[in-house]
Amino acid sequence: MAENGGVLEMTREEFEELVAEALDRIPPELTRLMDNVAVFVEDEPPADDPELLGLYEGTPLTDRGEWYAGVLPDRITVYRGPTLRMCDTREDVVAETEVTVVHEIAHHFGIDDERLHALGYG
Repeated sequence: MAENGGVLEMTREEFEELVAEALDRIPPELTRLMDNVAVFVEDEPPADDPELLGLYEGTPLTDRGEWYAGVLPDRITVYRGPTLRMCDTREDVVAETEVTVVHEIAHHFGIDDERLHALGYG
């Protein structure tokens, strides 16, 4: 553990690489179905939800209709700060990042929080 109050240290670049690796582990048959979505890493979530690990913003694939054209990409954001604060080891960060990425991608596919929690991706 680091000498900064117990928060695991990891550079933004290292964390971004973990997010990229988590994305690479998504099966190709699923990534082929993803449409108009971008993934970002931010250091901290909005002030009103300081423990938020990830956020999906957009229109799930299941809600898109004929009207869906010319819109900005859906946005998945993974937050480094809260992830590092809740994890004790690099291995914990790898596992938590993977769960967060899968969780947010599932929202892109229209899967809600209740179902994700039931599947172990809460």
